[in-house]
Amino acid sequence: MLRSEAFADSLLDELFPEEVKVLSDELARVDALLDTPSVLLAFRRHWEHTALCHGRPSLPTATFVRLMWIKQRTGWGYERLMVQVSDSFQLRRFCRIPLGEEVPDESTVRKLVRRLGHQVVDEATRAVICEATTRRGFRPRALRADSTVAHGDLRYPTDIGLCADAVRVLAKAARKVSAAIPDATKHVVNRSRAVAKRVRAIGKSLRKRTGEAKAAVQTLTEEAAAQVSSSLRESTTLFAQAKASDLIAEGVSEKARARAIATLEHWIKLSTRVVEQVRMRFAGEKIEGRLVSLFDPDARPVRRGKLSNPNEFGYVMQLAEVTSSTKPGTPSLLLPPKLQPGSTHENTLLAESVGELDLLGITVREGSFDAGFTRVATEAALPGLERIFISGSATNTGSQRTRRRLAKYRVGCEGRIAHAKREYHAGRCRLKGVEGARIWESWMALNYDVDAVARM
Repeated sequence: MLRSEAFADSLLDELFPEEVKVLSDELARVDALLDTPSVLLAFRRHWEHTALCHGRPSLPTATFVRLMWIKQRTGWGYERLMVQVSDSFQLRRFCRIPLGEEVPDESTVRKLVRRLGHQVVDEATRAVICEATTRRGFRPRALRADSTVAHGDLRYPTDIGLCADAVRVLAKAARKVSAAIPDATKHVVNRSRAVAKRVRAIGKSLRKRTGEAKAAVQTLTEEAAAQVSSSLRESTTLFAQAKASDLIAEGVSEKARARAIATLEHWIKLSTRVVEQVRMRFAGEKIEGRLVSLFDPDARPVRRGKLSNPNEFGYVMQLAEVTSSTKPGTPSLLLPPKLQPGSTHENTLLAESVGELDLLGITVREGSFDAGFTRVATEAALPGLERIFISGSATNTGSQRTRRRLAKYRVGCEGRIAHAKREYHAGRCRLKGVEGARIWESWMALNYDVDAVARM
């Protein structure tokens, strides 16, 4: 059941003097902005209608949004967030949690984040931008956009590392299926030690000469893939037995049984891709949609061309920023970010970002972009602009002073990306999958806009 009102103050709160109850300047400004009805309306509107008046009372929306603001601002995990809020009278007052109430369990907030998705957060971001344009005197005049990599929460991928993960997760999923279904008796051997032995051998092989090292790495990787193939054969047999059986072990629910079978099927599909990728790599075939992590299967390689870090792994995210002028230090707001897995062209994401301008009814006069944007596609996405500046383009119009001004303005987008990664933890998505990455980055944009509008 949806609970929109925050917890009421308890008698313990009344015992404290008024001076103690006063929030800091920053928290007071953010608190006043988050009290705007349109911001919380976005969360209420997207709540499932079947749950509006049924079930147990949920976490109040005002409390949930404030908890997520603190989390994204500080970078705390869910468990640490609850501990810090519980121990701080100021944060309790800010989150509308009286001293007589327990703070919500971390799983409550974590599940709500996934349940609401990124669409509701984007709508709240639009509500904050509308608040700035209608009541705070913010008048957007210029647009600048740039893309960066939102890294997936994964280690640097290697073929043999994926093989090590595959044999481990297949054995673990098989144990759960065998425990849930008595007559699914095929044993899946845990070959983690055999693969780990080859992982250590690769480290020694790399000390050899270049040609010898490559041959040794290929041999060890193919041996590890053969171990995965053996686990796959056993897992496939076990999966067939489980699907054909109607028995359920004592104490196991039908839902748990189905979940165990679905998990095994999921790991079989991903492990099959790992074995196929190893085969294609050494056969010299091109690998489309390369799998880089079993636990974040939507993440993809992103070729950045940087000498120090040529390959990154995750998602390409575009931050589009509207400002009231092109002067340094001018007020700015972020549009809801656009994100796609793998190497995605700048103009593909720009078309989605321009759609946010249409939804908000914002008209800008100038746009400034880096050399990754093409002139034709950019002008097609932004018709009617007085001037579009693309860094390094010989077709830029205007005087030398105007071009220099817009070039400096574009560089500010690099600083905004660095600021978002440093202060709002936009660089590494801790939620798995493309939907998780979108949720993570949407909360980043909402928090940035809330802070920016609260200072206006």
